[in-house]
Order: sequence, then C-alpha cells, then structure tokens
Amino acid sequence: MKVLIFDPFAGISGDMLLGALLDLGLEASWLERFIAQLGLGDISVTVQRTRRRGIDSVHIDFQLPHEHAHRHLEQVVAIINGSAATDLAKARAIEAFTLLAKAEAEVHGTTVEKVHFHEVGALDAILDVLCSMAAIEQLEFQDFFTRPVAVGQGWIDIEHGRFPVPAPATLELLAGIAVTGHELPGECTTPTGAAILATLTGGRTAPAAFRVLRSGYGAGTRDPADRPNVLRLIAAEIEPAGDALYVVQADVDDLSAEYVPAAQEALLRAGALDAVVSNIAMKKGRPAVRFEALTPAPALDSVLNALFASTTTIGARYWAVQRPALTRTESELEWRGQRIRRKEVVLPDGTVRSKAEYEDVLRAAEALGMSALEVRRALDTLTGGRS
Repeated sequence: MKVLIFDPFAGISGDMLLGALLDLGLEASWLERFIAQLGLGDISVTVQRTRRRGIDSVHIDFQLPHEHAHRHLEQVVAIINGSAATDLAKARAIEAFTLLAKAEAEVHGTTVEKVHFHEVGALDAILDVLCSMAAIEQLEFQDFFTRPVAVGQGWIDIEHGRFPVPAPATLELLAGIAVTGHELPGECTTPTGAAILATLTGGRTAPAAFRVLRSGYGAGTRDPADRPNVLRLIAAEIEPAGDALYVVQADVDDLSAEYVPAAQEALLRAGALDAVVSNIAMKKGRPAVRFEALTPAPALDSVLNALFASTTTIGARYWAVQRPALTRTESELEWRGQRIRRKEVVLPDGTVRSKAEYEDVLRAAEALGMSALEVRRALDTLTGGRS
C-alpha cells in the first residue's frame, strides 16, 4: 500500500504542501494544466527551487486576479463543485472546508451556515486545498499518516484582530492530533494546512515500520534563522495486515428519516461490503445520523458518489482499515424436508463455529408452522449448539 506520511516539524500550510508534492514527483506542467482547467479565472503559478537553511525545497506562488471576497461555506462549496476536479478531489476539498467552518463556528459561537470565511475563503486558499487534494490523487496515495505538528508561538494579525499563535481555529482543527514546536516563533501551521492534515489523516500516527520510497520538501515563504521552514513529506509503502479496506463515514443532520434506508441500500448497491446507520448528537445537541460503509478500494469512488447522491451531506471522511478474517466455508443440511444453509468459521484454536442462514430459518419456520426461535433451537440441538 502506497501511503503519504506528513512530517510537519516546522509546520504546514497549503503552499508548503503543494511545494512538497512537487518535490515528491508531481509535474509542474500537470499543476499548470489542472489550474487552467478549473475555470476559476486568470490564474498562473510560479514554481521555483529554493533553500531553507540548506535544505533544497520547492516554493510555489499563485498569481491571482484581484478580489475582495468574504465567502460563506456554501459559496466555497459551489466554487469547488463548479471546478473541473475529480469527484474524489472535490469531496476531500469540501470536507476540509467543512472542518474549517465547524472550527470557526465553535471559536466564534455561531453556526456553520453563518461563518464568514476571511483569509481562508480567498481564492488562493481554495486553490491550495483543491490543488493539494487533486495532486494527492494524481500521485496515487492510498492512505495518510502524520507525525506531530509544529504550531509555533507569538501573535498574528488577522481579520478579527490580533490573535495568539496558534490561531484559535487552527487549534480547534488540531484537536486529537499530536502537536509540538510550541517554542518556535511565529505561526508555523495555518488553518488551511491544519484542515488538510485533519481531513486526510484524522491525526493517525505513522506506522512503526514502513519502506521509504521518496521524500519531498515544500518551502514556506519565510526563511527564519532558527530552523528550516519546510514541510517534509515521506512517500512510503506499508504491508497491510489482513484485508485492506476503507471505512467511509458521514454525519448528516438534515436528511428526512424516511430517506435513510434508501441511502443505506444505495451504499450497498455501490459496492460497500456493509453499511450501518447510527443515531448521534452533533454540536449544540442537534440529532443526526451517521452513515458508515465498509468499502473495498475498487469501490471507493462509487460508494462516495452514492453517499453524496443519496444523502444531503456535503463532506465525507474515509480511512484505511485492516480486517483480519477467520477462514470460512458454507455447508448445507436437510432438516425436516427443509434445506438449511450454514456458514462455518474456524477459530484460531481450531474450533469450528457455525450459524444457520437467517433467511433459511425463517423459510423453514413458515413452512413447518413453527416460530423462528423454535427452529433455531432445534438446529442448535442437532448440531451441538453450533448452528
């Protein structure tokens, strides 16, 4: 499995991430073509190699049309959805901005719908997120991990005034993620960088063992004397244990209950091995449902598409999981003229455990004028309590 490990020992921002991806092997011509196809106006990008305290790295800079826009989440989502990016890149970008909106809402005591994006709603921030998500897909990384994130210290001037470092929204986005670098002067990690990191990794730490394929360094704009101001990315391979699958998850608080079963069925039809729905309470006590689908890699895109098409969610999360599975077989027995299928699994100690198929139990019960529980108990007796 090809994975990407974030090593933000000096922090992370959107431009640092794009620079590091270019250093990892992303072609500058691909990035230029991607930006030109987005349909977001007259935008160009400058890519140059530079050094930060002796480390050779890549720095990027967007040339943008002048704008003065304070956008809401729905406006950012409309821009992303109107772009020529793939569905997967759009979904990841929307999830990052949704996390940003939730963090801003929490900090300012308002709702996601009323949050006004200032710096992070500008076109360059949208490009940072959307281009990064597309580039990661282009480089075919299958999973993401992170090492502790340097946050820095001091004060910064933003739209709301003079704020401590890390900015409150950044700190909210990094909840559950290991942080470091509190002694470093200045803002090391931006809200945009934190949102991308949280979206892709969820704070999951790098595995203990991996095979390094390549490393890349993306330069920040500043060049402080106390450290190399770069983001390091590590492209690596890991050996998955058991069956490598993905869990796709979304929390929805505005979907009518009558459409929940249809959405669950749509996930299964799209290729999910299993799909479950649970009731949860979101912030401010809002009742909601959580959709979770266990998905093989080849079906990931179709399951994500089904989730967006059949629910009202505007973002989704997914991460790789391993599923060690017991050896299983199927057998049949004939009981009172009824065909009963059984699933059998072998436990690590060699013990065999079996279970009758529920549908066959129901069919037999109806045919024989018995309750389903009576049939199950009779089969248990017949098979020594293993049916």
